[in-house]
Amino acid sequence: QVQLVESGGGLVQPGGALRLSCVTSGSDFTFATMGWYRQPPGNRRELVATMHTSGNTNYADSVKGRFTISRDNAKNTVYLQMNNLKPEDTDVYYCNGRRMEWSGPVDYWGQGTQVTVSS
Repeated sequence: QVQLVESGGGLVQPGGALRLSCVTSGSDFTFATMGWYRQPPGNRRELVATMHTSGNTNYADSVKGRFTISRDNAKNTVYLQMNNLKPEDTDVYYCNGRRMEWSGPVDYWGQGTQVTVSS
Protein backbone atom coordinates (compact mmCIF):
# COMPACT_ATOMS: atom_id res chain seq x y z
CA GLN A 1 0.00 0.00 0.00
CA VAL A 2 1.33 3.40 -0.99
CA GLN A 3 1.78 5.81 1.91
CA LEU A 4 2.96 9.42 2.01
CA VAL A 5 4.25 10.71 5.34
CA GLU A 6 4.92 14.38 6.01
CA SER A 7 7.21 15.86 8.62
CA GLY A 8 8.75 19.19 9.51
CA GLY A 9 5.73 21.18 10.60
CA GLY A 10 5.64 23.18 13.81
CA LEU A 11 5.38 26.58 15.43
CA VAL A 12 7.48 29.43 14.07
CA GLN A 13 7.50 33.19 14.49
CA PRO A 14 6.61 35.50 11.61
CA GLY A 15 9.61 35.89 9.34
CA GLY A 16 10.91 32.46 10.28
CA ALA A 17 11.47 29.37 8.17
CA LEU A 18 10.46 25.72 8.08
CA ARG A 19 11.28 22.82 5.79
CA LEU A 20 8.63 20.22 5.13
CA SER A 21 9.48 16.73 3.92
CA CYS A 22 7.30 14.01 2.44
CA VAL A 23 8.50 10.44 2.11
CA THR A 24 6.74 7.75 0.07
CA SER A 25 6.67 4.07 0.90
CA GLY A 26 5.12 1.08 -0.79
CA SER A 27 5.33 2.39 -4.37
CA ASP A 28 6.94 0.70 -7.36
CA PHE A 29 6.42 3.69 -9.62
CA THR A 30 7.45 7.35 -9.81
CA PHE A 31 4.83 10.01 -9.29
CA ALA A 32 4.42 12.25 -12.32
CA THR A 33 3.83 15.22 -10.05
CA MET A 34 4.44 15.75 -6.37
CA GLY A 35 3.45 18.75 -4.38
CA TRP A 36 2.00 20.48 -1.37
CA TYR A 37 -1.49 21.70 -0.65
CA ARG A 38 -3.13 23.38 2.32
CA GLN A 39 -6.72 23.62 3.46
CA PRO A 40 -7.92 26.71 5.32
CA PRO A 41 -10.84 26.03 7.69
CA GLY A 42 -14.10 25.93 5.79
CA ASN A 43 -12.40 26.10 2.43
CA ARG A 44 -11.29 23.73 -0.27
CA ARG A 45 -7.80 22.32 -0.33
CA GLU A 46 -5.62 24.71 -2.31
CA LEU A 47 -2.38 24.31 -4.19
CA VAL A 48 0.78 25.62 -2.59
CA ALA A 49 3.42 24.24 -4.94
CA THR A 50 3.89 21.29 -7.30
CA MET A 51 6.80 19.87 -9.23
CA HIS A 52 6.78 17.54 -12.23
CA THR A 53 9.45 14.93 -12.86
CA SER A 54 10.63 17.22 -15.67
CA GLY A 55 11.48 19.88 -13.11
CA ASN A 56 8.62 22.20 -14.03
CA THR A 57 7.14 23.91 -10.99
CA ASN A 58 3.92 25.68 -10.15
CA TYR A 59 3.41 27.98 -7.16
CA ALA A 60 0.47 29.77 -5.63
CA ASP A 61 0.86 33.52 -6.07
CA SER A 62 0.81 34.02 -2.31
CA VAL A 63 3.99 31.97 -1.80
CA LYS A 64 6.06 32.92 -4.85
CA GLY A 65 9.47 34.18 -3.84
CA ARG A 66 9.16 32.72 -0.34
CA PHE A 67 8.63 28.99 -0.81
CA THR A 68 10.75 26.58 -2.84
CA ILE A 69 9.75 23.07 -3.79
CA SER A 70 12.22 20.32 -4.62
CA ARG A 71 12.04 16.58 -5.07
CA ASP A 72 14.04 13.40 -5.42
CA ASN A 73 12.35 11.50 -8.24
CA ALA A 74 14.11 8.23 -7.52
CA LYS A 75 12.88 8.25 -3.93
CA ASN A 76 9.45 9.78 -4.55
CA THR A 77 10.34 12.36 -1.93
CA VAL A 78 9.32 16.00 -2.01
CA TYR A 79 10.38 18.98 0.09
CA LEU A 80 9.05 22.46 0.70
CA GLN A 81 11.39 25.15 1.98
CA MET A 82 9.29 27.91 3.47
CA ASN A 83 10.98 31.22 4.20
CA ASN A 84 9.68 34.54 5.49
CA LEU A 85 6.62 32.84 6.90
CA LYS A 86 3.52 34.89 7.59
CA PRO A 87 0.60 34.30 9.98
CA GLU A 88 -1.64 33.66 6.97
CA ASP A 89 0.54 30.65 6.10
CA THR A 90 -0.84 28.91 9.19
CA ASP A 91 -2.57 25.75 8.06
CA VAL A 92 -2.35 21.99 7.73
CA TYR A 93 -0.07 21.15 4.81
CA TYR A 94 -0.74 18.01 2.81
CA CYS A 95 1.68 16.17 0.58
CA ASN A 96 0.33 14.96 -2.76
CA GLY A 97 1.62 12.48 -5.28
CA ARG A 98 -0.12 12.17 -8.63
CA ARG A 99 0.21 9.12 -10.83
CA MET A 100 -0.97 9.18 -14.42
CA GLU A 101 -2.83 6.02 -15.40
CA TRP A 102 -4.58 5.17 -18.66
CA SER A 103 -7.91 6.02 -17.04
CA GLY A 104 -6.71 9.37 -15.74
CA PRO A 105 -4.80 10.87 -12.82
CA VAL A 106 -4.78 9.13 -9.45
CA ASP A 107 -3.96 11.18 -6.36
CA TYR A 108 -2.33 9.98 -3.17
CA TRP A 109 -2.31 12.11 0.00
CA GLY A 110 -0.43 12.26 3.23
CA GLN A 111 -2.09 12.77 6.59
CA GLY A 112 -0.99 16.39 6.87
CA THR A 113 1.39 18.36 9.05
CA GLN A 114 0.45 21.48 11.01
CA VAL A 115 2.29 24.73 10.36
CA THR A 116 1.59 27.57 12.78
CA VAL A 117 3.07 31.03 12.32
CA SER A 118 2.58 33.16 15.39
CA SER A 119 4.45 35.44 17.72
